[in-house]
Amino acid sequence: MSTPPLASGPEGPGALRPLLDTVLDALRDGREARGGPLPAGGPESVARRLRDAVADVLPEQGTEDALRVLVQALAEGAADPADPLCVAHLHCPPLAVATAADLAASALNPSMDSWDQAPAASELEALVTEALATEVYKRANEPHKSTALVTTGGTESNQLALLLAREAYAGVRLICGANAHHSLLRAAWLLGLPDPVVVPAPAGVMDLAALDEALTDCGDQRLRREQGPRGSHSTLLVAATAGTTDAGLIDPLPDIADLCEAHGTRLHIDAAYGGGLLFSDHHRGKLDGLDRAHTVTLDLHKLGWQPVAAGLLAVKDPHDLDALSHRADYLNADDDTEAGLPDLLGRSLRTSRRPDILKVAVTLKTLGRAGLGALVDQVCARAVELADLAEAHPGFELYDPPTLSTVLFRPAEASDEAVATVRRTLLHEGRAVLGRALLDDRLWLKATLLNPHTRPGDLAALLKLVEGHTPR
Repeated sequence: MSTPPLASGPEGPGALRPLLDTVLDALRDGREARGGPLPAGGPESVARRLRDAVADVLPEQGTEDALRVLVQALAEGAADPADPLCVAHLHCPPLAVATAADLAASALNPSMDSWDQAPAASELEALVTEALATEVYKRANEPHKSTALVTTGGTESNQLALLLAREAYAGVRLICGANAHHSLLRAAWLLGLPDPVVVPAPAGVMDLAALDEALTDCGDQRLRREQGPRGSHSTLLVAATAGTTDAGLIDPLPDIADLCEAHGTRLHIDAAYGGGLLFSDHHRGKLDGLDRAHTVTLDLHKLGWQPVAAGLLAVKDPHDLDALSHRADYLNADDDTEAGLPDLLGRSLRTSRRPDILKVAVTLKTLGRAGLGALVDQVCARAVELADLAEAHPGFELYDPPTLSTVLFRPAEASDEAVATVRRTLLHEGRAVLGRALLDDRLWLKATLLNPHTRPGDLAALLKLVEGHTPR
């Protein structure tokens, strides 16, 4: 058997070109076989078809058609975020130009843990993260001092935010809203922090009076410890949310920032969903107060249309990153660093990591702020249209007008059991992919609109499907 060709090197492009045709044809055939946003038949049917396609995972002898067979099987059994009726999650259809850039990243395969593995990619990451951090902190006094780290998404960014707070002080305790992403509570557990204080969010956003009371109570109870590495006492960390997972709501960020300043408290804002509004002149004002946070979570594989993963953690004070400093002689020896080779280990908790910044850089350069802002405006406008359709329809009940691109609705007078059944039936049939949200002790259908190609007719078709599957 001849040695398989490589993706890079002088023979790489020639070896990849016919394989790309195979992949593209398999994607097309798989999509046609699926015929909708989700494969029909439910988990058992999907699993059976995939097992049949895979057969022996590790055969004694390989097969030449493995690429075509497996890509087609995966495409046939995929949930397609590019289908206008696939609206359950914060799962965006990636831009073609970003996906093409991701192919280049895979072919070149830089590893972002030392300069000699990623000379150009490391410089590109520095340029792009500085620019995006400036977008977050441009209203702050000295935005040029801010920076950002590339992460795998909101979960890693939130965990890093808590870690940096813990290391900057002698101790930290998290205060977050009942609407906060589950990753914050999990990060507090993982980092060995005290049990978080969870503030009520009766209207879907953090209650300011309850937050003030929690800050006062926790401040009174706070035990003063020995001074931390930067001369600080233990502190509290408030985590606010700009774009909740359930309803796409934004906490009152300026008021929360005021309370944090009054109580001498650190502020983190999880803007994994809502951070994309930074690109939109029309919607950017909803993020007023974002620049007052010490750290901010962003996800460009949501309102940024990137292939997963494309997360960032923006950090106002770069000295906070001192806690991530680490030495491994084979990666960042002191004499190499002193000689001018950049030290990359302090840019992540991960060692080997992909150059995810390439697809982001290509997208920013291709579309610009105006192009990305137009996409944000489009999906937010589609959400308003869907909400208007649901509100005007006597067979539906709307939760509230959308803040971002999430719409919650339910069949009027239906029980929670009936709402859940409608959703699962549509999933099983492969007709539509809707999410679910439990708010105000009621179950709602959730449509998260992230596809800029969705049209009003698609929205009407979605409501018609739900109506037709609602038990009478």
